[in-house]
Amino acid sequence: MNKQEKSHEIEALSTVFQGTQHAFLVGFQGLTVQVDTSLRAEMRKAGITYKVVKNTLAKRAAKGTALEVVSDQFVGATAVAINPEDPIAVAKLLMKFSKENQKFVFKGGVLEGKAIGAKDLEALATMPSREELMSKLMYVINSGAQRLATVTSAVARNLAIVTAQVRDQKEQAG
Repeated sequence: MNKQEKSHEIEALSTVFQGTQHAFLVGFQGLTVQVDTSLRAEMRKAGITYKVVKNTLAKRAAKGTALEVVSDQFVGATAVAINPEDPIAVAKLLMKFSKENQKFVFKGGVLEGKAIGAKDLEALATMPSREELMSKLMYVINSGAQRLATVTSAVARNLAIVTAQVRDQKEQAG
């Protein structure tokens, strides 16, 4: 790679790194081509940017970005997984893949601009996804409205029952 190609690569990586507060560094040394291809396909399907990087270029590109705090992790065969909108989805996929492939290891990462380790990734991977959280939130909001409707209709129903009972008592007395 000549100087011009290196400078273009640094600029491209820097642009990717500038645009995110969440990124995960993984080691993939020893993975077969077939396993790596399936990982890349899963990443693409999930909307995750997965890029194998040259360490020296990545260290330079990380300067002044959120990834600067983990630039010391750019050692050995390194790839970066990024999804700026849903870091939980990335964490879940990385954990699933690392459990299936022992040679695939989590090196470090950045979440909201702060460095995280393997334990943090595990905790993040066990959190509900954005879709699950939205579903739960909608259930909570909807259940409150349903309870209000039930209570409101109960008042009207109870009033109708009491009115009917009073009318029946007056008819029996009269």
